[in-house]
Amino acid sequence: MNLILLSGGSGQRLWPLSNNIRSKQFVPLLKNEDGGYESMVQRVYRQITRQDPGARIVVATGKRQVSTILNQLGDRVDVCVEPCRRDTFPAIVLACAYLVDVRGVDPSEPVVVCPVDPYVDDSYFAAVHRLAELAGAPDAAHLTLMGVEPTYPSAKYGYIIPETSETVSRVTAFREKPDEQTAAGYIARGALWNCGVFAFRLDYLLQAAHARMAFSHFEDLQKNYAQQEKISFDYAVAEQEPDIRVMRFAGEWKDVGSWNTFTEVMADPAIGKVLMDESCHDTNVVNQLNIPILCMGCDHMVVAASSDGILVSDKGRSSHIKPFVEQVEGEARFAEKSWGSFTVLDVQPEATTIRIVLNPGHRLTYHSHEHRDEVWTIVAGTGRTVIDGIVRRVHPGDVVTMPAGARHTLIADTALQVVEVQIGEEINVADKTKFELDL
Repeated sequence: MNLILLSGGSGQRLWPLSNNIRSKQFVPLLKNEDGGYESMVQRVYRQITRQDPGARIVVATGKRQVSTILNQLGDRVDVCVEPCRRDTFPAIVLACAYLVDVRGVDPSEPVVVCPVDPYVDDSYFAAVHRLAELAGAPDAAHLTLMGVEPTYPSAKYGYIIPETSETVSRVTAFREKPDEQTAAGYIARGALWNCGVFAFRLDYLLQAAHARMAFSHFEDLQKNYAQQEKISFDYAVAEQEPDIRVMRFAGEWKDVGSWNTFTEVMADPAIGKVLMDESCHDTNVVNQLNIPILCMGCDHMVVAASSDGILVSDKGRSSHIKPFVEQVEGEARFAEKSWGSFTVLDVQPEATTIRIVLNPGHRLTYHSHEHRDEVWTIVAGTGRTVIDGIVRRVHPGDVVTMPAGARHTLIADTALQVVEVQIGEEINVADKTKFELDL
């Protein structure tokens, strides 16, 4: 099975645990099979590979999310990176061109496109596998959708109206996010929620793409991506295509798009250093700080704390968080990278303190800064520093100083924990020059 996972998002829905680098699908709040915590993208990957161990998975995403994806999934998936944001149709076309031109997939093969962040049971991916089979059948429609059986009339979702009540049916019409009264009427007619999952043959979509986009192959499209029309898949393809079928899905499916809905699927009401007295009711607390949170008399609330900020909200109001986060959001103070993670601990006018976790066998880029000195204190683990070409082994308790202009990197032989202090009158992310390093 070929599968394209769409991974986007601005990182505001689960603030302060999500930020402009770590969107909600990367926040580890769900219980995994070992009793630890996993993110939505890790859960979805686990469910896919359980259903189909040989699935060819491509994650379509933007530049900001690549490091987090590699941190959480490693090299187990391919990542197709949008050079800039152009909405879902160009992103899907780019991923399809990647499958054909880079990975060598036969254009006649089917592919399923789905979001990376649904909360579903394993039957969902059995249905995804069935969708791929329907899209690859000799009598396949040009476009095959998955429709979720609605549980209530919602104005948040689009509706697919099928011709019949059979499991697989031709589609009569689409209706985008009606009011609740109208939605109730659609449901009475057998309408299904549009959950953003669809399948087609690769050559079908590439042909449709060439009709409205000028490109010859993957590299050409990537190079000229910024000039492409910004348009959604629904507008560019689904609304124009008369040959569409839909497959009903009646299993568990939740769109966990805000704190209010996300707390419904969290295994534990309290994560981290949290104390709640007996008067708290229907309250979820997530604490990623190394200090305790005490809650008393909290009813129907969500409390979340990280190095990026603290949220205290009624659950119902939490879905209205976006305009307020836009007022306080700055540079992310926590991020997962392909090599590990960093957390900003303190920011002063001429000094910034950061905790770095470097995974075994990984290293930082070999780089220098023009306007700041840096000091590393090794807290745990062993590794090597390279400063202006000189290699030195480091252990817990070692302190390493890099003056401005010095080329430097850190290599982890075991998992390394380091406190980095940046000192200078001008400290910013742009002050960084990268170099090649031959060891």
